[in-house]
Amino acid sequence: MTSPQRRIIFHIDMDQFFAAVEEKVHPEIKRKPVVVGADPKGGKGRGVVSTCNYEARKYGVKSGMPITKAWRLCLEAVFLPVNIPLYLQVSNRIMEILSGYADKFESWGIDEAFLDVSSA
Repeated sequence: MTSPQRRIIFHIDMDQFFAAVEEKVHPEIKRKPVVVGADPKGGKGRGVVSTCNYEARKYGVKSGMPITKAWRLCLEAVFLPVNIPLYLQVSNRIMEILSGYADKFESWGIDEAFLDVSSA
């Protein structure tokens, strides 16, 4: 009886992806708290935080929280609208690169993937 082949699967989850892309496009906002989501409209906006960078998280800002709460927690944050076409463009390029290293590849959304690298 042969032993089953050992599988090696990498899970890639690009944390703070939207904010990281924005920082790459706008280097002047690096090292500042960045919140991507709805317009806070001076604390009276509606909507939620799509994501934020680690600097904003130090103030208690989290994905999914009301944008007005994020605004109150971190007035000095740079608030940016969601730019899905840009994020898709960057994601597609990253996924293309990652898939070149895998026997099998599965993308899960814009910022997550699984790579089977068992034969590598």
